[in-house]
Amino acid sequence: MIPTSYPTAEEMARLTARMLLEIKAVHFNAADPFILSSGLPSPTYIDCRKLISFPRIRATLMDFMTVTVMRNAGFEAFDNIAGGETAGMPFAALVAERMGLPMTYVRKKPKGYGRNARIEGVMTEGERVLLVEDLTTDGGSKLSFVDAIRETGASCAHTAVIFYYGIFPETEKMLGDHGVDLHYLCTWWDVLAEARASGTFDEDTLSGVEAFLNDPRKWQADRA
Repeated sequence: MIPTSYPTAEEMARLTARMLLEIKAVHFNAADPFILSSGLPSPTYIDCRKLISFPRIRATLMDFMTVTVMRNAGFEAFDNIAGGETAGMPFAALVAERMGLPMTYVRKKPKGYGRNARIEGVMTEGERVLLVEDLTTDGGSKLSFVDAIRETGASCAHTAVIFYYGIFPETEKMLGDHGVDLHYLCTWWDVLAEARASGTFDEDTLSGVEAFLNDPRKWQADRA
């Protein structure tokens, strides 16, 4: 079933943050920062992959994502839903099911044998493709997936994620310059607000996280 009537974007953001906190997908530690794939430190880490193990939360968030995309991009805007390898694949399948559309997935790089393909499934020239992922930090990985989709002759002007960091101002401009609109359910700011409201973390921890969110590049430079 395709969802058509759901809460406002603000309420969906609050509820998404609440669900992420409830399943302990959110980790805060300013005293002993996490090291990101970039090699830089961060007092925040989020594991959206955990969502696939919680059916009620998973279903609600996929309804939220589907209605968000349709509200923002149009109800007949897509012909194909593509997941980014690997975290985006289950969410793309769930969104495709709700929208009654084919699902494909995009490899990070050609598999190196057989057809040497990056696109798995059937994607044809002229199709309008929505790229689905679990999250985006600065948007860089999305560009490679988008380019792989476009190489098939399909178009990709939209990407949807559950979680968007929302702290690097260049992200949406970089995607926009590449002809891609970003759709998301919540950001670190929504999670911080809900964590404060629910008392999930102590205030010292939240203050340390807030300092990072206000100036992440300086926070990282000071600790690199």
